Amino acid sequence: MFPFAQPAAADPAAADTAFRWSAPQVRALAQRFDTHGPRYTSYPTADRFHNGFGNADYLDALHRRAAIAPALHAPLSLYMHLPFCANLCYYCGCNKVITKDHSRSARYIRALAHEMAMVARHVGPLRRVTQLHWGGGTPTFLAHDEMRAVMAAAREHFSLAADAEISVELDPRHADDATLEVLAEIGFNRASLGIQDFDPDVQRAVHRIQSVEDTRRVVDTARRLGFESISFDLIYGLPYQRTETFNATLDRVLEMAPDRLSVYSYAHMPHLFKAQRRIDPLTLPTADDKLDLLGMTVERLVSAGYVYIGMDHFARPDDALAIAQREGRLQRNFQGYSTHADCDLLAFGVSAISRVGDVYAQNEKDLDAYYARVDANELPVLRGLSLTPDDHVRRALIGELMCGFELDMRAFGARHGIDFKRSFADELKALAPLEEGGLVKVGDERIVITPQGRLLVRRIAMVFDAHLRAGGTERAVEAEGKPISFVPRYSKVV
Repeated sequence: MFPFAQPAAADPAAADTAFRWSAPQVRALAQRFDTHGPRYTSYPTADRFHNGFGNADYLDALHRRAAIAPALHAPLSLYMHLPFCANLCYYCGCNKVITKDHSRSARYIRALAHEMAMVARHVGPLRRVTQLHWGGGTPTFLAHDEMRAVMAAAREHFSLAADAEISVELDPRHADDATLEVLAEIGFNRASLGIQDFDPDVQRAVHRIQSVEDTRRVVDTARRLGFESISFDLIYGLPYQRTETFNATLDRVLEMAPDRLSVYSYAHMPHLFKAQRRIDPLTLPTADDKLDLLGMTVERLVSAGYVYIGMDHFARPDDALAIAQREGRLQRNFQGYSTHADCDLLAFGVSAISRVGDVYAQNEKDLDAYYARVDANELPVLRGLSLTPDDHVRRALIGELMCGFELDMRAFGARHGIDFKRSFADELKALAPLEEGGLVKVGDERIVITPQGRLLVRRIAMVFDAHLRAGGTERAVEAEGKPISFVPRYSKVV
């Protein structure tokens, strides 16, 4: 049985304080409600961005926020995309550059520093950076002096708070003790380690050979150096995975006692990610086997004391992520669940996505195009989106459901100047089958996502996605200019 806990509330919709389910119930819910849908790291989602949005739109947003940010005391979050990897992992859908030529990063960090300088001129004073994250790619592909240079540029152009959360994604195969010492020296205090699975057959199938010993060494060294939070990334649904082998991986994971875990569902989408074409689909677990992997994982992590944050995130009760959820500060951004909901996100590097006030801006996805724009002293914005008033309301609504798992309809309507039940009458009707299935409860005043509904929270959020209704969940794939098929835009929600 899989235990979850949910806070009690006055509204009858939140009457259940606990729920237990069995693997057959999980399977039945998934078979009934699982579909392809967005992860809602933004709303509107990134596939709705368009090329009619450019530098002028992004600059206008920066200027408008600079004018009001001091009064709001609005902090900043920074993201640096470092795309280089020495090895190709077949499951990966990230924007990356596979190369063993480490000299290629020198030009990139110069461009990154230049982009930071250009953006910083428009941000305005008195905005502290409370979060900074390096993602990739493999950030530790950089030489030690290059790591120092990137962080020096961030500190030159922005004001990092003394207590800022400064995190980095690590591949334990490329993070020796000297590299970890440099990361600690330049201010990193959190690390996210990619693991996926320790089983040798799975690792060979996805082209990522990573030992338990290397991973444990990185964890031990990071803790010795004072890293405050260690997070692990796992994936279920990879080739050759079985419950007994993944259970052995969980044994090793729990021995290392990470502060957070993200347990992602593998989305086999070779039409979008070429590297996945190297995975034999016949080696993937069946849909039922994949649900068994998920059920076992949830059971083990919750039994071990982890708080189920939502979707695929878990954290220890004393971790900042769990605390942020309890205090109502949890947010969704392009790294998943995060803290500090009041931050604008400034993102730098190829393909990086910024969120500033009412706009999203995504950089050039191609490395040469990124260099050309930055070298010409232009912000490298490729596409983006300005939110409409309706987008604003729906972004806030979806965010509250995804992060707090409940919504006070009257209070929400008052904050946004709307009659909630009138404005969302169609959506409330569309929740009826989800309520009947036990995923959500709709009372007179509150919408509450049940404990079992948290795994399918994306499906619930989809009800309120106006763009999804207009644009569907599939897209055409073309060959020689002719449509040949329609394929999912998104991964499955479970």
